[in-house]
Amino acid sequence: MRLITHIVFNGQCEVAFKVYAECLGGEITFLLTYAESPMAASAPDLADKIVHATLKLGDQTLTGVDVSAAAYEAPRGFNLQLNLNDAGDAQRIFATLAEGGEVRMPLQKTFWAEHFAVLVDRFGVPWEVNCGPGA
Repeated sequence: MRLITHIVFNGQCEVAFKVYAECLGGEITFLLTYAESPMAASAPDLADKIVHATLKLGDQTLTGVDVSAAAYEAPRGFNLQLNLNDAGDAQRIFATLAEGGEVRMPLQKTFWAEHFAVLVDRFGVPWEVNCGPGA
């Protein structure tokens, strides 16, 4: 069994996945718009939006979709946690994800990690960046 995170976006899936691919060193392996899918007729207002995206990050997978503004709900009750070993990577990734977003806890030393931060990126996705011995 594998657990895969599927993120729902309010029209920003493609842009978000491009940022994530660049920032996290991943590869977008699948990107399909509603217009290119069998759902084209049922969602004409979403024609240029993403019905399914897949991002490979090493042996991990992140998937995503755009939904209509009426169906969108902001993520809550969880964070996507990145566990890193390199402080430089933690700082770079934090800076990229925090750009245009909301920093809830700046990158800092904690009792379990050399670097830890909590933020919501500009796409509304909540993240934790965790780096060091506790990662």
